[in-house]
Amino acid sequence: MTGLVARINVSSGGVPKTPVDAAWVDVLGLEGDGHRDSRHHGGPDRAVCLYALEAIEALQAEGHPIFPGALGENLTVRGLPWKTLTPGRVLEVGTAVLEITAYTSPCETIAGAFRDGDFSRVAHKRHPGWSRLYARVLVPGRVRRGDAVRLLAPGQSPAESTGR
Repeated sequence: MTGLVARINVSSGGVPKTPVDAAWVDVLGLEGDGHRDSRHHGGPDRAVCLYALEAIEALQAEGHPIFPGALGENLTVRGLPWKTLTPGRVLEVGTAVLEITAYTSPCETIAGAFRDGDFSRVAHKRHPGWSRLYARVLVPGRVRRGDAVRLLAPGQSPAESTGR
């Protein structure tokens, strides 16, 4: 399965994150990105946060004032079967390789993205398939807006998917 990077988002800390055209991704995340709360965000197992543009659009249709970057995601992606992305799945994004590690736990800092302030709308336990995802970086690399995002089959190595 292949999708694409719709938007790359960074900030010095907090939300919303703002768009950049490209970023280097390493084991601690995207260049130019920071976190106000390093206890709950960032680190090797939470280096990159991803969210689906289709989910953002569906939430907008429900009347929420959400937009790409409003939930603090680093990569807004389009065209992937979001509900099938679970911890352990591996994605090639640009020249980087990411492994999904966890569903994010939403907090009050993203309440403004929701019509009623109910940020639990994107909590995996209450609404499976609507959560943002955390990922670790298996292979550092460059990510650009418009790059392909390839969901690898379980057990498939990145080299097998591209013939590298």
